[in-house]
Amino acid sequence: MDIATLPGIQAQTITTARLTTRVLFSGPTDGTPIIFIHGNASNATYWEETMLALPAGYRGIAPDQRGYGGAERAKKIDATRGMGDLADDVIALMNHLQFDRVHLVGHSMGGSVIWRLLIDAPERILTVTLACPGSPFGFGGTKNVEGELCYADGAGSGGGIVNKQFTEAIARGDRGDETGSPRFVMNTFYFKPPFKPVREEELLSGLLSEHIGEQEYPGDAVATANWPFSAPGQWGPANALAPIYRGDVSALYRIDPKPPILWIRGSHDQIVSDNSLFEMSAYSSLIPGYPGVEVFPPQPMVSQTRYVLDQYAQAGGAYREEVIADTGHTPYLENPTEFNRLFHAHLGGN
Repeated sequence: MDIATLPGIQAQTITTARLTTRVLFSGPTDGTPIIFIHGNASNATYWEETMLALPAGYRGIAPDQRGYGGAERAKKIDATRGMGDLADDVIALMNHLQFDRVHLVGHSMGGSVIWRLLIDAPERILTVTLACPGSPFGFGGTKNVEGELCYADGAGSGGGIVNKQFTEAIARGDRGDETGSPRFVMNTFYFKPPFKPVREEELLSGLLSEHIGEQEYPGDAVATANWPFSAPGQWGPANALAPIYRGDVSALYRIDPKPPILWIRGSHDQIVSDNSLFEMSAYSSLIPGYPGVEVFPPQPMVSQTRYVLDQYAQAGGAYREEVIADTGHTPYLENPTEFNRLFHAHLGGN
């Protein structure tokens, strides 16, 4: 994959016990490691500025995750494991690079991967920084702060709810700016308009590098009688985010040790919010048969995250929630000064 990197960023092809993929590096080779995990419809390119801004003595590492960018196409995401494949890939990378413990940073779906890493390997995590993370209960198909399923089969989540025109545009490498195009989605929903990033073309290339297919993105789906008539399939990242595959979220409260967590979100995030424009209830007036808000209300994604982190704190952990004003779903790019101030203080234990 040919996306130019910034000076100071080194791109390598790494083969671990699980995956061959492109990995970006910054900082001294003997520095304290920080692994950056990107979100959906993006890749490691999105982390370059944040990696270059790290304080002295830190080593930044950002892999293209399975299903994205420079990761080998033959390795698919088994969605029935939830975030398991992606979390195991991070642990395999840590083992390959001989890191005993790391700081973790995750954006959007990358934050969802970190929920799983906290459960699976808390002893290997120094700190966690979450930027607009997905709800611990998954994306779509749940209600109330405790993540109750709207339907037992997870209807309203998974690959079947992904916009077909969007994935087709990614597959053909559409670089136009018409409504609904990948560029339009990035500039309208990743960021709070009128913000546009300096490296817009490189970031768009990162978005367009997502692997597209029935076993990739958007993945497969299962027809159901439950509104909106699509339930999760078994393959790809969208299905892996489905709430029926989330596992036991309460396991977070029992982990030992409990790494400190910094949760940073954008004030105007339209993707991960309590009224997400990407969640199916937003289309209730367009899809016949909507059962009403009692059955399928908007998923309270932010409130669910706060509920889980409050339980985490009550069980002996620590977290801090910060909101960066006038930013959308990608505050580390929209206001890097404020994001890095909070992030760097967290790394230093402040």
